[in-house]
Amino acid sequence: QANLVESGGGLVQAGGSLRLSCSASGSRLSLFVMAWYRQAPGKERELVATYGGKDTNFADSVKGRFTMSRDKLYKTVYLQMNGLKPEDTAVYYCKTRLGGVDVWGQGTQVTVSA
Repeated sequence: QANLVESGGGLVQAGGSLRLSCSASGSRLSLFVMAWYRQAPGKERELVATYGGKDTNFADSVKGRFTMSRDKLYKTVYLQMNGLKPEDTAVYYCKTRLGGVDVWGQGTQVTVSA
């Protein structure tokens, strides 16, 4: 069975850092192309960052503060979040596609206190 699992969320003070992980299980699931989204309470889910093959892209709101890396097997992607702000508080999800279908993780909560 193919699924994604996020981890690494938590509570941090403004200016702090967290590293989120997105792990893919199942032999058919790859994180060669994937995306991070987040959803704050009462807001729509928004795109945070993408891996398009070897290229990465970040939303303007996190550019310069967030970076990504992954393992050589494309099974785990890390989202390094530095300089966190209270407005970064959200549930963070990773997503990829398999057979034309979106595969989402369950999300991990990130809370940034002022």
